[in-house]
This record gives sequence, C-alpha cells and structure tokens, in this order.
Amino acid sequence: MSDWVIETMRTLGYLGLALLLLVENVFPPIPSEVVLPLAGFLVGLGELNFWGAVAFSTLGAVAGAWVLYGLGRWGGRTVILRYGRFLRVSAKELDQAESWFRRYGDWIVLFARVVPLARSIVSIPAGTMRMPPLRFTLLTTAGTLTWNTTLIYAGTVLGANWSAVSEFIGTYSTYVYIALAVLVALYITLKVVAHFRD
Repeated sequence: MSDWVIETMRTLGYLGLALLLLVENVFPPIPSEVVLPLAGFLVGLGELNFWGAVAFSTLGAVAGAWVLYGLGRWGGRTVILRYGRFLRVSAKELDQAESWFRRYGDWIVLFARVVPLARSIVSIPAGTMRMPPLRFTLLTTAGTLTWNTTLIYAGTVLGANWSAVSEFIGTYSTYVYIALAVLVALYITLKVVAHFRD
C-alpha cells in the first residue's frame, strides 16, 4: 500500500494527498496513520511543502468527514445501516456512537479526531443527531489539523523510518481505548453511588 500511496502523491501532488484523506475518512481501510507519515517523508525529500501538505490533507479529511456527516444528517439511520457494510459501521457501533454523543456533547467531535477508528465514525452520529453544520466543521477542522500536523511532522523527522509512526499509533490507540474504558467505568460507578445516596 505504501508504494501506491507515494505514487499517488507524486503523480497528483497536493490534490492526490487531499483525495487520499477524503477516501480515508469514508473508507477506513486506507489509514491516515500510513498516508500522513508518508506525506511527511515526501516533505523531508523536498517533494512537498510542509504547510501545503498540512493544508491539503486537512481539506481532504474535512471533505470526507462531511460526506459521512451528510449521510447521517440527510439520509438518517436507515441509509447508514443500509450501506453500513461499505462504511464499516454496524447498528451496534452506531448506537454506541450516538450514546457517546448524547453523553459528552459536541466536543466528542473534536477529541475523537485524534483517536484511530473513532476519527471517521464520529461524523455519522454528528449527522444523525443533527449537530449544527458550522460547529461540526469548526470542531472537525481543529481536531483534524492537530492530527495531520503531528503525523506529517513525525514522518518528516523520521524520514525513511516513517513506518515507526504507524507502529506507535497502534500502541497509542490501545492506551486510548483503555483510558476511555476506565473513564466510562468511573462515570458509571459515580452515577450508581450518587443514585444510592439519594
């Protein structure tokens, strides 16, 4: 996959990078954890400009997020579940995402942008829960900009060892999921304690 990603960026330049990130948001099998460090690798070689790569990758990612947001907002749960196998979203995952959205509010859109897998799926409940479009765009852009800048910079610094970024992200995502599970357990415990006190 890495050769194909590099060839796409070398052939289409910034447009290729934007398209890769758009597709990555809609179809998770193309991971940003591979695309962005590779973009950083090309920055290090002088084939791309750092801020140009950040800008176009963010533009593509936000456009991809809007595809999922639009499907959720105007297509509703029926459309999402009908095409869920293509979007890699099950009914259970959608219920869970909407539950998190109700519990933590709009800010989940910002924080989910730096969590692998959750980065894409969070756009769908934002749409089905009818989050205001401008707020969705601003929070998505802020979170995506942080993620993209970090991974492109890491790829630039590591150069030919860009794959170390993907390995680190795998470890990082495991710890993120553990931390989220602990927070949910703590939240439930506090709710139960508060209930018995009443």
